[in-house]
Amino acid sequence: MAGRDDPARDPARDLARDPARDLTCDLDGDIADDLADDLLALLLRIGDDHLILGHRLSEWCGHAPMLEEDLALPNMALDLIGTARMCYGYAAEIEGGGRSEDDYAFLRDGTDFRHMLMVERPNGDFAHTMLRQFLFAAWMHPLWDGLTGASDARLADHAGKAVKEMAYHVRHSGEWVIRLGDGTAESARRMRAALDDLGPYIGEMFESDETSARLVVAGLLPDPATVRAAFDSTVARTFTMAQLPPLEIGAGISGGRAGRHGEVLGHLLAEMQFLQRAYPGQTW
Repeated sequence: MAGRDDPARDPARDLARDPARDLTCDLDGDIADDLADDLLALLLRIGDDHLILGHRLSEWCGHAPMLEEDLALPNMALDLIGTARMCYGYAAEIEGGGRSEDDYAFLRDGTDFRHMLMVERPNGDFAHTMLRQFLFAAWMHPLWDGLTGASDARLADHAGKAVKEMAYHVRHSGEWVIRLGDGTAESARRMRAALDDLGPYIGEMFESDETSARLVVAGLLPDPATVRAAFDSTVARTFTMAQLPPLEIGAGISGGRAGRHGEVLGHLLAEMQFLQRAYPGQTW
């Protein structure tokens, strides 16, 4: 496939793409090849975000502070991993190299992953996990909502399911942000500490590059301004009730989309990928 960010490419050709093109039915021709390349990048970004965060949430299974959360957190993890499976399965079809969804999840090295750095951060305490989940869900919910009208039918179809799941994630994690932020002195301290820790990673959600710009033009991503406005509104409303300071997003830590990750990802992958790498080719 042609390089996504080749400076020699004609920008006018990019802008002339037909947003109504259904990539699930038409992947031939120069323009379709370019769109397929961008769609593949999008699927890996979304899939990696959801897989890594899903794994992090699964680490709470059997360790949550109450039985309700011992059920809720793994179920939210399953929602996320289900989306990752869709993304990887679709990516395998587009790539056409014979890989499966398991190959994307279990046989890639850390530098091949394209998730945001926030999702790989260790769970920390319960306040940290809930704030991370709330911030991610507050961003993904309007993104999925916009993707229900995506020019790609398969992506739009999954978005119709994922937007409902993410609405629950926003509500459940948001209630905990409020309960802990406006709770005891200790719970409020922990929630503010979580915000201090996660704050530098929030800006990466809204970073844009040439790939994402082309995806917007092609109707494969919603208007980033609309997503940002919805995120800001959800966060502001919840933070006010949680007695947390207004969220300020400035220059922070990024690089995940380019495959630059922290040491924590190596430990996560060592656990998540061990069985497949130790016993390759095994099936359930």
